[in-house]
Order: sequence, then structure tokens, then C-alpha cells
Amino acid sequence: MNFEKLDKLKQKLDSYRPLPAEIVNNLHEDVVLRWTYNSNAIEGNTLTLKETKVVLEGITIGGKTMREHLEAINHHEAILYLEELVKKDETLSERRIKELHQLILKKIDDSNAGKYRTVNVIISGATHIPPDHLTLVDEMGEFIEWYKTMAINLHPVERAARVHSGFVKIHPFADGNGRVSRLLMNLELMKSGFPPAVLPVEKRLPYYEALDTAHINGNYDPFLDLICEVVEQSFEPYWFALGVKA
Repeated sequence: MNFEKLDKLKQKLDSYRPLPAEIVNNLHEDVVLRWTYNSNAIEGNTLTLKETKVVLEGITIGGKTMREHLEAINHHEAILYLEELVKKDETLSERRIKELHQLILKKIDDSNAGKYRTVNVIISGATHIPPDHLTLVDEMGEFIEWYKTMAINLHPVERAARVHSGFVKIHPFADGNGRVSRLLMNLELMKSGFPPAVLPVEKRLPYYEALDTAHINGNYDPFLDLICEVVEQSFEPYWFALGVKA
């Protein structure tokens, strides 16, 4: 993990700020679409990138389920809400986490949206078993306390990755944990001035394996390396739009 390299990329991008409005708007539309498509695809949504774009424009795709349509629409709304939190420099809290989850599951599972699970779960394909549902209040309390104390001292990219992995390890909701974890990761990145990082669906297997390694063995290096890689890639659209070399 090369945090120094990422800091230099951020400094370079900062040197071009404020960016022209047309570039900001174009890049925003692009990243919101890719973020929504990939985060949903990782969880099994079958909408293609182009289909996701059409759905976000208000058009229904034949042969796709209502849930898949709602997942795209909801995720888009969750990103817009996240951006409001970034503008306010909101600190991470259980309330905001529940609000993001409520947006993700809106009209899909309203009875569980924004509420911690009341059952025990097994993550398909993972060795790690999330904590008992009876301990969730304590687990999430400790998670937020860690964030307010120890996480402050971490590099922003490592903090974002640890928030992501720590949240997924607890798995506080019955559904939607993956999407929320990636939103929380980008909340941290964006508050620190980094572009939002999009985990591509093509990296789903190494992503899951790295998370499992972190949760079972306490070895976070593979996951941190993966997040550093996608954060580095998040700068590339800016260089292209600005017409400068990386």
C-alpha cells in the first residue's frame, strides 16, 4: 500500500481546483453511474451499465425485476444523500448508517430498512461468521467508538478501508451490508478530498477473498492493497478530462 503515492495524486488534483463546472458535472454523472452499476452488480444485480443508465433516466427495462430497478434508483438516491453528508462534513454515526441503509432498501424491504437484523446470518462463500444478532448494539457501539478515537490517526485511505471492512465484519443488517459498506468507504474518502472509489464487479472474487482474510486472520494487507489500487484508479477520469498525464 503506497499512501504517499495517493497523497501526491491528490495534491496534483488539488492544484487544478476549482475544476470547471462542465468537467465537474460530467465526471459526477459518470462516477455515480459506474458506482451504482458496480456496487449492485457485485451483489448480483443483472442490469448492465447501459441498462442502469436508462433506469436512472426513468425508463423501465423489459425482462428485469422490479427489485433490480429499485436497487439502481435507491443506490443513486443514497449517493446523493451521501454527498450532502460530505458537504456537512458529517462524522460517522449509527443514525447516518441506518439512514443510508433505509435508502438502499426503500420499497424493496421496508420492514427491515434502517433496522439491525434480528436473526443470525451466514455470508455465502465466506469463512467468517458475523456476530450474534443479540450483540449488534454493543458491536456497533464499539465500531463507532473505534471510529471516533483510533481511526482518526489513520491515513484517510486506510481509515476508509477499515471502516468498510469493520462494518462488513459486523454485518448489522439482514441485507444491503455490502452496498452500505462501499458507501461508508466513499464517505470517508470524499470527506478527505479524495474522489469516490469504485470497486469494479470484475474484482469481486479478490475483493471477497481479501475481506475474508482480514476478518479471519486479521491480515488487512490484501484488502488495503486492493482499496489503494481502486483509489489510484479513481483519479484517471480527472486526468483524462483535464487533458493531463497521470
